[in-house]
Amino acid sequence: MRINVVYASREPNRAGVILEALQNNGMSVTVAQRAKEVMGLLAHRGCDLLLIGQRLVDEEGLAMVKNLRARGPSRQLPIIALVEHGDAPAFAEKPRSAYALFGQRTAETMKRFDPGARGAAPASAGAVAADRVSLRLAFFQAGADECLSLNWDVAECVARIKAVLRRTQVNTTEEVIKMGEIELNLTSYTLHVGGKKVNLTSKELDLLYVFLSSANRVLSRPYLIERVWGYNYFGSPRTVDVHVRRLREKLGSAARFITTIPCVGYKLVPPGAEMRR
Repeated sequence: MRINVVYASREPNRAGVILEALQNNGMSVTVAQRAKEVMGLLAHRGCDLLLIGQRLVDEEGLAMVKNLRARGPSRQLPIIALVEHGDAPAFAEKPRSAYALFGQRTAETMKRFDPGARGAAPASAGAVAADRVSLRLAFFQAGADECLSLNWDVAECVARIKAVLRRTQVNTTEEVIKMGEIELNLTSYTLHVGGKKVNLTSKELDLLYVFLSSANRVLSRPYLIERVWGYNYFGSPRTVDVHVRRLREKLGSAARFITTIPCVGYKLVPPGAEMRR
């Protein structure tokens, strides 16, 4: 099976050597520079692996990883970050002295430890290295499965990418949420209603996932905004109403499960649930 890889970055050419190596290993690589393009690819073409740079044209890479991990259909998607010059902590040279601990390289730099020295001290190599390590750590904490550097050996990067694919694709089974005639496949990012495939946008799929995973709960508009659009969305809460209306139109008879709660938001009531009250 051919592996479909999406690389999201404002400057995709910087990873050209790595992308070419992946293609030489039988993988299909698609490049996107904007978060909107990535979401479209995830919704309509599918993706086995997402490579993401530090920055996209319209969003920071770190923020996008957080947003993807907060959404149901993309929670299991393997994500690997590619950062600039991220030296691995395991290969860092051990300091030989107290000055080396702070990255001192010359006697001129050492003067900053003299109480009589004037002027601001220059940034140390140790501080720069700490920033790089912090960025890699931030990506891991956001939910990335791996964090590689563009200055690492290409063969090692490819080997690490293959290792992530092995970990995430071993014994994979399709994750499906069913309710009545609704069948949402989180693996293929597709929806079937009454056995027929229904095409939804990525936002509509995310919205439906939130409803299905929160059955019998009243969901306010601000809550739905945060879950589907992300914490940094500044649009009108009425956006939720527009998407719910479109989702209902596409669900057909299954739209009866989504109930409007006046002045609050919406609630998904599974079939038969109202009989247990």
